[in-house]
Amino acid sequence: MIDIASPLRLRLDSAALVRNWQWLASQSGAAACGAAIKADGYGLGAAQVMRHLAAAGCRDFFVATWAEAAAVMPLAGDVSLSVFHGVGEADMVAARTLPARPVLNSVEQVQRWRAAGEGRPCDVMVDTGMNRLGLRVEEALGGALDGLAIETLLSHLASADEDSNQNARQLAAFRVVRQAVPARRYSLANSAGICLGRDYGFDLTRPGLALYGGVPRREAAGHIRQTVFPEARVLQMRDVRGGEAVGYGAAWTAPADARVAIANMGYADGYLRCHAGSGGATWNGHALPLVGRVSMDMIAFDASAAAGLAEGEWLAIDYDLPSTAARSGLSQYELLTGLGKRFERAWL
Repeated sequence: MIDIASPLRLRLDSAALVRNWQWLASQSGAAACGAAIKADGYGLGAAQVMRHLAAAGCRDFFVATWAEAAAVMPLAGDVSLSVFHGVGEADMVAARTLPARPVLNSVEQVQRWRAAGEGRPCDVMVDTGMNRLGLRVEEALGGALDGLAIETLLSHLASADEDSNQNARQLAAFRVVRQAVPARRYSLANSAGICLGRDYGFDLTRPGLALYGGVPRREAAGHIRQTVFPEARVLQMRDVRGGEAVGYGAAWTAPADARVAIANMGYADGYLRCHAGSGGATWNGHALPLVGRVSMDMIAFDASAAAGLAEGEWLAIDYDLPSTAARSGLSQYELLTGLGKRFERAWL
């Protein structure tokens, strides 16, 4: 097999990932701290994220689908895995076979799980105000869950990243459900929910974004470390004369003679056109502003101040999640999960 080096790479900081989880665990009080690794570990690689966090002491992991559950098998030791999207008709073979629990989200899913007749433990989602997945509170309180072996009863906060009255309303509704529906554990808080305080912790927290360098609320600023560092290799160095334009639509015109670096990255890799006008990179401490439009798999940087930059060098793309989100208009989630498959993922 031919070994072909990728012109794109993500440097993934395992120490930062673990430190972020440890800080979130410390803010969770008496609650255990789990980890959401859906969307292939928010783009980092779910199996690798699970391995690093399990070694650090995390025991509870969450994926979205049964295909994602299968992708992280086999599970190590006493690690627990839950599947947020529950069980549709087409999921039952996987649900019976894999050592993972469904998070049941509707009366129909509850009935389907009961009909399987195995009495296996499950998790259950109760909707306390998001109107996405989950049984309604009145369904949960009306006996729909009677007789189930519920390992973890969950709900999900809709506005935890904001100072919203909805947070307190959902907390109150979840407390009512907790008193009425027996389960081994109860879980409400995601990354932002952890920052709302220990009243939201219950028995298990399940952070996602903050594990990977996202700052969900101001309380986490200064504590969460950047984990993902995209880099792109220079394809070509170009001398551009003053007055000449660069890229599609002649969106940038060199104000004077310039040295421009063409890098191997673009919107097909998740680096979208909205970065134009605000994006940048660095090389050996030199700042390189992004110029012109973002193409499918090429971008251009003004490297006039970066003497010595040459073809084949690696550029570190500016990708601190909170500041890049503020500049680009993309959410921190989109910035993480949009990074494409052409990136070689290299753990440090």
